[in-house]
Amino acid sequence: MLTRKQHELLRFIQVRLEESGISPSFEEMKEALDLKSKSGVHRLISALEERGFIRRLPNRARALEVLRQPEDANPKPAKATPATPAREATTRAPAVGVPANDVIEIPLHGRIAAGVPIEALEGQSSLPVPAALLGSGDHYALEVSGDSMVEAGILDGDFALVKRTNTARDGEIIVALIRGEEATLKYLRREGGMIRLDPANGAYEPQIYGPDEVEVQGKLAGLLRRYH
Repeated sequence: MLTRKQHELLRFIQVRLEESGISPSFEEMKEALDLKSKSGVHRLISALEERGFIRRLPNRARALEVLRQPEDANPKPAKATPATPAREATTRAPAVGVPANDVIEIPLHGRIAAGVPIEALEGQSSLPVPAALLGSGDHYALEVSGDSMVEAGILDGDFALVKRTNTARDGEIIVALIRGEEATLKYLRREGGMIRLDPANGAYEPQIYGPDEVEVQGKLAGLLRRYH
């Protein structure tokens, strides 16, 4: 059910929680699994969460709780401290995680238009993001180019934080891939069997496409802005 790396990470988190009651940091998980970047840890955690093996505790950035183990796993008993072995063995409360890392790195995939659609560039860099801006699921970032979404508070040069998905509801701000070549950030509307991509700037007109011309690549989860 799990890949080797997913199994290793789940086991590492479980052992650390049993030993200290504190979730390991992303840096510790990266080193323990010999990964090149913390974005790899983020993807593994998202996969484990989607499969119901762990959950992120609400209002605690990156605090983790193990819900279950794979059938072939044998959880290690919680370690007792020398001073209070009986108490630790019999009355220890379930481990509750604390913030493991306030910043994570997500893939940065070039630029996206908030105006006339431009080519979606696939990049290999990453962007450090405050964990509190992201929820569950897989995320990536795109740099905004253009001003067609200014009335939604999205400015040229902002970084759009996008939750990867291929479905969205009317009224949500999405990353739309047009004819498999160009991408744009717009409000999604469905109208008379067609797809309408609405800007948030009175100077721009809505863009109308056939349903087979537009593919949802994700929906807006947050924004980052740098001040120079």
